[in-house]
Amino acid sequence: MTAKAAAALAPERERAWQRMLSGRRLDLLDPSPLDIEIEDIAHGLARVARWNGQTAGAHIFSVAQHTLLVEAVLRRQMPRADHRIRLAVLLHDAPEYVIGDMISPFKAVIGGSYKVVEKRLLSAIHIRFGLPAALPEDLTARIKAADAGAAYLEATRLAGFKDAEARKFFGRPPDVPENVQTDFLTPWPAGKAEKRFLARFKALKVD
Repeated sequence: MTAKAAAALAPERERAWQRMLSGRRLDLLDPSPLDIEIEDIAHGLARVARWNGQTAGAHIFSVAQHTLLVEAVLRRQMPRADHRIRLAVLLHDAPEYVIGDMISPFKAVIGGSYKVVEKRLLSAIHIRFGLPAALPEDLTARIKAADAGAAYLEATRLAGFKDAEARKFFGRPPDVPENVQTDFLTPWPAGKAEKRFLARFKALKVD
């Protein structure tokens, strides 16, 4: 049997890539930084719902809007954080433009496979935009703290949690001015979330 004939009979490898609107094909199992575009990330995150869509408001509360809120929380917690740190915060959930926003209880059910794919994607995204593939542990902890603070605000303002319940899962509420909370916790249309995410990225990206 010729090599060509054998290849024709071999089982076809399941597709592990996604085509983006930019035309890029991003391999989920072996993501290349060269296949990552910020416009694809912004477009995707603006259309992925936090809290499985179980939030109040006329629009979903998107991951794009969430990342902007987390960055605003971190600016309060680390007022001297430089642009690279703030960019890392903005991109902390960027893999979800491909894999979606899976709620924490379900992540716990499916275990490590999700985390492996998520980690590879985040590393490729970091490299694409000039950040270390893996962040220092202290910065990762800072981002998680800001993320928890944002989750507390979302839980109590949008997702129906009472204060005591939100504190149990997410800790104390962050010190964020009311006008900032009102802005970032009013769910935006997808187009607005996409534009604001891109604008913030461009303000933080320093070549």
